[in-house]
Amino acid sequence: MRLRPGTLLPTVLAVLGVLALAGVIAFGVTHLGFLRSGHRQPFVAWTLIAWAVFVVAVVGLRFVPARLVTIIVLGGAVVVGLAAMIGQPNTSTDSARYAWDGIVQHAGVSPYAHTPQSTALSGLRPEWLFPDKVNGTCEPLQPRYRGLGDGAAGHCTAINRPDVPTIYPPMAELWFALVRFAVPATVQYWPFQLAGLLVSLGVTVGLLVVLRRVGRPAWWAALWAWCPLVASEAVTNSHVDVVGAALATAGAVLVAFGRPIWGGVMLGAATCTKLIPAIVYPALLGRWRNWWAVPVGIAVFGLLYVPYVASTGAKVLGYLPGYLTEEGYEDGSRFALVSLVAKGDLGTVIVALVVLVAAVLAWRLSDPSRPWSGEVLMIGVTFLAVTPRYPWYALLLVPFVVLSGRWEWMSIALAIALRGVWPSVDAYRWWLGAAILVIVVVTLIRTDRSDWIRWRDRLIPGRDRRLLPVRDRRPAVSSLS
Repeated sequence: MRLRPGTLLPTVLAVLGVLALAGVIAFGVTHLGFLRSGHRQPFVAWTLIAWAVFVVAVVGLRFVPARLVTIIVLGGAVVVGLAAMIGQPNTSTDSARYAWDGIVQHAGVSPYAHTPQSTALSGLRPEWLFPDKVNGTCEPLQPRYRGLGDGAAGHCTAINRPDVPTIYPPMAELWFALVRFAVPATVQYWPFQLAGLLVSLGVTVGLLVVLRRVGRPAWWAALWAWCPLVASEAVTNSHVDVVGAALATAGAVLVAFGRPIWGGVMLGAATCTKLIPAIVYPALLGRWRNWWAVPVGIAVFGLLYVPYVASTGAKVLGYLPGYLTEEGYEDGSRFALVSLVAKGDLGTVIVALVVLVAAVLAWRLSDPSRPWSGEVLMIGVTFLAVTPRYPWYALLLVPFVVLSGRWEWMSIALAIALRGVWPSVDAYRWWLGAAILVIVVVTLIRTDRSDWIRWRDRLIPGRDRRLLPVRDRRPAVSSLS
């Protein structure tokens, strides 16, 4: 296949860019060690370099001939994903808990019934998750391992918070059991990495299909397929949030395309994976038939809890309430931006109000057939209000950036990614501030007067529009599409 002279350079740039990105990711996974070892500055540099190469590769892809874009996007997704798999998790040990919950379920025991520290299930412990202490201490195995709390002659564990039950909802637990179903307990981290890669590739294919259906360029899918955050958090560190993001995206697409029942099933499962995907709902509810997704989603959410409630009772909540308190959600100390003006209960109230306003705006302004920009608004504003400190939460945002074309909101994902490797609240505020500036400036540049008028008419139905110029007398439809 011959390339025209004007397209050869961007094609080479895109291909070399994604290969370079895979190299940067592979180097970081194999050479930077584990984040808790204190080498945070190299992780910050690695994150910034990876994102810079990512941007260059995507910009090159934008000018590649359309007939080649899908091949390059998918090929690059596979290469980047495989590069992310060549080492153990490097910023989190959450997948160690996933593995343990899966092992426990295969033994016929509810993951909510016992803590990893409990001796009731000591016979199920694989060596790689619970190695023996070295001379009565876990220090030689740190920072990846910690003491299990069973004395000098006991064990270490890779599981964080081993003295509390799991925090994960039932759909996540079903995922853990599924991934560990076909492998022995002695197998370590790669099953979840491979599963994360397969899910992320599935999302890439789904985004390509939807982009083609709505008539938008396929290169936008690279914002997910090649994103360093996706490679790190969906594959290397295998966070279950990728499952929630995949289900939430599928649910939103199904509802938008006139399948609210099936969309509700997906959204209920997404919310039962991690609770945060519930914020996807408001932008979908601009037409009455879409409201069927709400009761269906609630029903699916409840049904997924039934077998675990039957086996464990009230313990099914696990450590989730304690986790929310520990992370500062209840007293408002978690909120990096809002805490500048209000702390404690008042800060929590302000965050709740901000999220509520975002939900109303997403509901009123979104085009129900193409609610992607409303989703980006809802998710992005929620993240700015809640200011999560863990980068895997941002996986939910990226697919809707792809579908909406609102690339400026990727700056929030980068800010959260930097917060994950550099735990400075002051620095996080600057990164979020820079993200807000990018979003505001780009939004103002791309929005003309007629868009503001349509937004006004959507928010204030029935307003007298006779005084509008003739060119603005159009039906009140959303520009958030």
